Amino acid sequence: MITVIGTGTAPGAPPDVGGATLVAGARRHLAAAGLPPGTARVELGPLAPALDTIAAHLAAAGGHSARVVVLASGDPGFFGIVRALAERFGPGALHVRPSVPSVALAFARAGLPWDDAVVVSAHGRDPRTAVHVCRAHPKTAVLTGPGAGPAELGAALAGAGADRTLLVATALGTPGERIRRMSPAEAARTAWPDPVSVVLCLAGSRTLATAQRTLAGPPPGPAGWALPEEAFSHRDSMISKSEVRALALARLGPRLGDLLWDVGAGSGSVGVECARFGAAVTAVEQSADGAARCRANAAAHGVDLHVVHGTAPGALTALPDPDAVFVGGGGRELPGILDVCARRARRSVVVTLATLDRVPAARQALATGGLHTDGVLLHSSRLAPLPGEVSRLAATHPVFVLWGTRPGLQGAAP
Repeated sequence: MITVIGTGTAPGAPPDVGGATLVAGARRHLAAAGLPPGTARVELGPLAPALDTIAAHLAAAGGHSARVVVLASGDPGFFGIVRALAERFGPGALHVRPSVPSVALAFARAGLPWDDAVVVSAHGRDPRTAVHVCRAHPKTAVLTGPGAGPAELGAALAGAGADRTLLVATALGTPGERIRRMSPAEAARTAWPDPVSVVLCLAGSRTLATAQRTLAGPPPGPAGWALPEEAFSHRDSMISKSEVRALALARLGPRLGDLLWDVGAGSGSVGVECARFGAAVTAVEQSADGAARCRANAAAHGVDLHVVHGTAPGALTALPDPDAVFVGGGGRELPGILDVCARRARRSVVVTLATLDRVPAARQALATGGLHTDGVLLHSSRLAPLPGEVSRLAATHPVFVLWGTRPGLQGAAP
């Protein structure tokens, strides 16, 4: 039997390891446990060797007289070691005794509920997902790790212009516990101890859900998409029509943890729709009034857009690499814009074109960037009323929708 004990986030006596023939845990957990002299122990660092040691210990004892205790922080079933132990030894071999989850304790210290929070782990993982979730969601808890701590998170959020407040919780549940509230820029300038327990990333007045919750976690995706043009402020009908947006969204596949670029954003309608699915979005727009319109549309739909007032492709240089890109403008600069987007997009690029003569160059730019290309000519007709309570079909302008997808990454998880 393997007993997994959560520790370190609630006051009380040291964990009961009496009778253990082997105790595994991080150095700080082993030091705090007060192990009897001579107790075999293994310090958790790289996980595979520690699991091998546990397996060898159990095999040597024949599985009868061995009592293995594994010490872990908080709730070891929440982004913790229980997963690895269950995969190796089976759930039936485990007896789990959790303590207070560090995320729950951090939100308790902040006086906030967390049933509407997104929890993302950056420990041993690509921190870009945590950054994108923090940008897109108003209440996020980040489990930190080496190279993905408050300084790195703060620097990325500050660089994206994210209006967020960070609550950095260190040494939770210990006499040295500390909660510090600061801006992302301040967090980026601070030297942090190791380990930091959890970082809460909050968006001001939006940190409380507006209605009673039924499902924990982020809100479900939108009930509808490809919203009518009337749902957005736009200039002289310069907006991607809803039919075009429906197909673009299908090829972009926006989701929580993604970063999307909306290049030549105009009204920002595509970017806003991507943000409604939970993606972080950077909208690039060359006109000042267009950039203001993007911000206004984002605010009207309750989502966050990072709006860059600049001209592509130059304005793309300093941006972090996106998962997917929508290009809705570009003019003569379109081949250069698509060249940059195709090389840097991790998953896909979608571009809309009004003229046939630009299609070959656009396809070539996508293919040169290593993407598999496809596309359609989208020509729709809408019902329009006529006198006498009858209707006709009113044709919209045809639009070429091209897309390129990175081989093998179309369905990759964030």
